[in-house]
Amino acid sequence: MPKPSVSPDTEVVEREALVPLYRVVLLDDNDHTYDYVIEMLQKIFIFTLEQAYGHAEEVDRCGRTVLITCELPTAEFARDQIHGYGADWRLPRSKGSMSAVIEPAQ
Repeated sequence: MPKPSVSPDTEVVEREALVPLYRVVLLDDNDHTYDYVIEMLQKIFIFTLEQAYGHAEEVDRCGRTVLITCELPTAEFARDQIHGYGADWRLPRSKGSMSAVIEPAQ
């Protein structure tokens, strides 16, 4: 059986299909304690205590922290998990979950 050949006029282009990546960013507020943030991050993202504490410090200091970088469906799921986590029972003024956004990874 003859092997297929490429004619001299044919340009072979190999492209790697890259899937766009997105960051899940936790936003700071004054209605959740460090304990809440650490607990939430450990449960949702399976972070260690040290990782969760580091993110709690960063969100408090900088107003935001990038939690993960992943494909869009996973980022949307992670954001929705944060939004669905609920209020901080430690603070009476806490009326709901923390906020998170998704942004393209550049």
